[in-house]
Amino acid sequence: MTSSYDLPDTIPVFPLPGALLLPRARLPLHLFEPRYLAMLDDVLKTPSRLIGMVQPYDAPGKGGKLHSIGCAGRVTAFSETEDGRYMITLAGMSRFRITQEVEGFTPYRRCNVSWQGFDRDLGPVERDDSFNREAFMEALGRYLVDQGLSTDWESLGEAEDELLINSLSMLCPFAPEDKQALLEAPSLTTRRETLMTLIEFALRGGSGEEVMQ
Repeated sequence: MTSSYDLPDTIPVFPLPGALLLPRARLPLHLFEPRYLAMLDDVLKTPSRLIGMVQPYDAPGKGGKLHSIGCAGRVTAFSETEDGRYMITLAGMSRFRITQEVEGFTPYRRCNVSWQGFDRDLGPVERDDSFNREAFMEALGRYLVDQGLSTDWESLGEAEDELLINSLSMLCPFAPEDKQALLEAPSLTTRRETLMTLIEFALRGGSGEEVMQ
């Protein structure tokens, strides 16, 4: 099992609004900008093959500032298209806290990070013992209809608590700041409660205009 001692102190970061990666989940990404192609080339040469997904602030005047907490994923699959683009898959490893951005000569951004405080990310699959799945699925069904979305209900019904909650947190079209709140939830139960709050807010007429990544 990976421990925080096996994780590097400096990682490349990929700021992408609305794209959420969580531990033990998988995130497909399409890379085409030259700086991120260079990042992938460098990452594949490292033992950890980690890329840190992090939300940038989108408020006026923030000027490229990053949220302090992100999630690192290991490149587990990649393929090249005929026009030189890459499709990759990141497997979520652990959240991290940015301590300092590294000034350097790479075209992409790198940060010094701390893995402390996220030990549960490297542990076993989390359980949510207070999860009322029936009530949650009923609200989810109304939310998906309201948003004009469809899903594989059989797969959702069979999914373990963590896979269900984390997959929906990543895929539902919430605003970037809401995605950040889901990322920073200290436990699976807290994330499920946050997710339910966001679903109920949307059903009461809250904004759901952000596009899924």
